[in-house]
Formats: sequence, structure tokens, C-alpha cells
Amino acid sequence: MALVSGYHHLTMSTHGVQEDYDFYTRALGLYSVKRTVLFDGVLPVYHLYYGSRHGDASTIITTFPFKKPGIFGRRGTNQTRTIMQAIPVGAAEFWLDRLNKRGIPAVKGERFGLTRVMFAHPCGIPHELVENPDDPRKPIVNEAQGTTAQVAIKGIYGGAVAVMDAGPMEEFLDIGMQFRREGTDPNGSMWIVPQDDGLRSVIELVTDRDSPQGTWTLAGGTVHHLAFNTGNEENQIALKARLEGMGYTDVSEQKDRMYFKSMYMRSPGGAMFELAWTVPEGWAKDEPADAIGKSLVFPPWFADRRAEMEAGLEAASF
Repeated sequence: MALVSGYHHLTMSTHGVQEDYDFYTRALGLYSVKRTVLFDGVLPVYHLYYGSRHGDASTIITTFPFKKPGIFGRRGTNQTRTIMQAIPVGAAEFWLDRLNKRGIPAVKGERFGLTRVMFAHPCGIPHELVENPDDPRKPIVNEAQGTTAQVAIKGIYGGAVAVMDAGPMEEFLDIGMQFRREGTDPNGSMWIVPQDDGLRSVIELVTDRDSPQGTWTLAGGTVHHLAFNTGNEENQIALKARLEGMGYTDVSEQKDRMYFKSMYMRSPGGAMFELAWTVPEGWAKDEPADAIGKSLVFPPWFADRRAEMEAGLEAASF
């Protein structure tokens, strides 16, 4: 039995907080799900979550805007390169027109037989909207932002990981994570992330021996990790034991992320993976369930530093 069922969320470090918020909520039509701060360390940096109205797992994109601390990274190989979200079949032309009219250069392309719209976050991270015919999820309709059920984003489709040597990464995805190879092309391969209701999400590998090593730390302009949904703690612990038993011992202990519990590991191809499951209270742990993403919330361990951290955050209008 697969210990992973699709994606939980995708996380990246971006630049300015306002351009980040406007990009995801206004241009892409996602909802604000949570506004909090970086839980690790002491830097006053926002942690912003976007997705469906209720913050369903498999729809969540999260960002750390790093413009104010001035920490910027390098996109390259041995690193997750591209964020991919699913859209309904036939929606590509709508997004091509919408994004270009908003000053976000976008082009249409194809890989593994699927039409996709390719563009970039304002900080430069490549994004794609992929027409996925096997995605049963309902679109994330946001009437206030002009998206309808015929065109709206459905959630995460996957991530593209650039690797210098595909062999070790393919072995890890196959034997370790129990993903299934679905296709290959001259640039790499596509792997299906296990799901109960058909093809929904993937990892695409891209062989890149020419680019420099990408940044692995939290640094603006780079993808930090891909998070996979184990559904519960039992599966999370079982997958950690499975990976460690195979020799993949770089799996962290469980970390409390308030709304979910996480373990992290560096994959053989360099990309950071997270194993996550949502706690019963979910996003309503510190906000009313019908008002998530409306206020700035802090974890209990920052309670005595809230005023200091708020003063250090980049100014933004939400």
C-alpha cells in the first residue's frame, strides 16, 4: 500500500510580499489560507499560504518573501525548478490571455502530451498551468477575481526537479517513495504520485548537467521543498522507517507546523521533500474556520516576541 497520497503543499522563497500576494490571489485567483511567520529561527519573515477557500490539502502553495532580509538564492540544477498547477482541459487560452494582459509574460507549450501555460512568479521562479484530463477535483472558483468553473485552477499538479544525474533520483522515486514512472522524453521522465482517484499529480525530472548547483537554503527566488501527503501520523512514521531502512537516513524528526506535522529529507537529486499530514483542527486551530487567512497569527512560542516581529515584517496591504 502506498504511504503517500498526492501532494500536501509546495513551498518556495520569493522576494517582495506585496507582489507575491497579488500574484497568487489576484492574478491566479487563489484564496489567502493563512498569514503567519517563519517558524524556524528568529528572522521576521512572513509565511503566506494560498489555495482553495477551505485550504484543502493538494491545493496549497506557501511562500516566504525574503526581500526585506535581503537573502536571495540561485536557481540551478539539483533543485526543484518549476511549480505546476492543474487547470481544466481547454483553459490554457484563457490563462494565456489573462496573464499576458496583466503584464505576466506567458507562452503555451507541451510536455508528456499535456498542454501547459508557462510563465514566472515576479521573483523569477518558473510556473506552469497544466491541462490535466484526469483531475477529478473541483476548480477553485474565485468570482471576485474573475475565474469560473471552466477555467479556474484545481490545485497542485506537481513540481519539476532538475538533476545532474537522473539515475539515483529515479531509483529513490521508484523504490523509496513508491511512485510510478509514466513516461520519458529526451529531457527526463515523469513520475506519478500515488493517488486513490486517478492521475492527479506528478514529479517531472529534468536532466541538467550545465547549470550551476542551485541554492538549498531558504533564499529568495528559489523553490524550497515539495510536500507530500501521508494522510496521518502512522503513514508518516512508516515511510520514514522505510526510507531509513533503505539507507536514506537524512529524514528529520517530526516538526510541529501548527496546522500539520512534518518531516523533511534531502532527496538524492538534491530537492528537499517533506512528508506531511494535517492535524484534526487544520487551519482553524488559531482562526475561525470561516475566516482563515484573514488575520496575522503567530505560533505560541513567539507570543513574547510578537510586537518585535511585527515591527520587523515587510509592509504590505492584504
